[in-house]
Amino acid sequence: MDIFYASLVSLFVLVVSFSLHFFLYKSKPTQDGKVLPPGRTGWPVIGESFEFLSTGWNGHPEKFIFDRMSKFSPIVFRTSLMLEDAAVFCGAQGNKFLFSNENKLVQAWWPSSVDKIFPSSDKTSKIEAIKMRKMLPNFFKPEALHRYVPVMDVVTQQHFATWWDGKDEVVTYELTKNFTFWLACKIFISIDDPERVRYLSGPFESIALGLLAIPVDLPGTPFRRGINAASFIRKELLAIVKQRKVDLAQGKATPTQDILSHMLLTSDEDGKFMGEYDIADKILGLLIGGHDTASSACAFIIKYLAELPEIYDGVYKEQMEVAKSKAAGELLKWEDLGKMKYSWNVACEVLRLAPPLQGAFREAITDFIYNGYSIPKGWKLYWSANSTHKNPEFFPEPTKFDPSRFEGKGPAPYTFVPFGGGPRMCPGKEYARLEILVFMHHLVTKFKWEKMIPDEQIVVNPMPSPAKGLPIRLYPHKD
Repeated sequence: MDIFYASLVSLFVLVVSFSLHFFLYKSKPTQDGKVLPPGRTGWPVIGESFEFLSTGWNGHPEKFIFDRMSKFSPIVFRTSLMLEDAAVFCGAQGNKFLFSNENKLVQAWWPSSVDKIFPSSDKTSKIEAIKMRKMLPNFFKPEALHRYVPVMDVVTQQHFATWWDGKDEVVTYELTKNFTFWLACKIFISIDDPERVRYLSGPFESIALGLLAIPVDLPGTPFRRGINAASFIRKELLAIVKQRKVDLAQGKATPTQDILSHMLLTSDEDGKFMGEYDIADKILGLLIGGHDTASSACAFIIKYLAELPEIYDGVYKEQMEVAKSKAAGELLKWEDLGKMKYSWNVACEVLRLAPPLQGAFREAITDFIYNGYSIPKGWKLYWSANSTHKNPEFFPEPTKFDPSRFEGKGPAPYTFVPFGGGPRMCPGKEYARLEILVFMHHLVTKFKWEKMIPDEQIVVNPMPSPAKGLPIRLYPHKD
């Protein structure tokens, strides 16, 4: 099927290329004399989507951005992505503008592939999405997060006992995906049986690949596989939702045990409750957001600690100090994570170099002028983490791994954006910090390791991942 899909795409591009050519824009004026950003729209219909995605497939998503920043403008350039006219806003200035004008000049926008995989993400459900974002902070505020730390510690210990202990070699990325999904299932829907978690986790990779795929809905395409996988998981979650309603009615579940219970029992301002299908869809989105990004981050922490022994030693020293302060069998708590400052600086540097969220789209909800250029209503606007993360203007020697960048006040505002920013900043940012630090604690206090494929390629589709899963050889610490 993959060969069929590749052949189909090649044929489509070939046919289109016979009839039309690349459109180049050097500040092209509109009919009313306003000047559009410089850039090019690429192939008819598909625009520059293939170039945009293929630089990620080759492991260098920043190339698409920096090539056009150099050729057209380092501030904003025009392109065509995901079948839409688009402008890419670059640098800290672009990030600040988009983040601070949410629901004023711009609003969230998803490619049609996302709307198909998550039907409730379309415009008719924007109000529900806003309500959802208001609800989520209740689960990620300090008092809730305090409760999660010991739970995370128990799940993490079970994960390492099941999948790492006694092994000479492991394939890292599969295990970090298993870990973060297990944790999300436990905290969001109170499922922690390893076999049940594994059963549910299977289709999630197809969903992630389908979200930013070219929306060609044919058998065997990543897009179709993503739709099918989301439908399968949604049915499973719907059954879980229905059972939880029964359990709540019978007193077998509590109103405060997880996000699922809260969604079922919380009404909006009009006294209306979310429908079962909507809840299943929202939980599906949370499970993706709650595990995909963190699993990528954990895998790249393993990669960089294998490559940089002096960084590993610093993390190991700090984590052993925490471990020695605990009584036998005592679980980690919130205060322990506050002692892991160097470890979190290391994790932040990993997030800078390999951001799980490469960027995101907005939509212009009115005509406006940005840096002298006209941005028409309806245009899609993209911000890229790499336009700052790997830019020497904001991070000197950007390819160098340097955790000290995050000491003191850290990077300048709007330059370090692995979780987005503004009203749409990832509400689970602090949740991700906790799970990453708990994972790092158990990882380094148990093992040293080495990469089995020294020059393993990195693929970004849509998140960075090691092409072969990052196999490593484990060397347990001696007690």
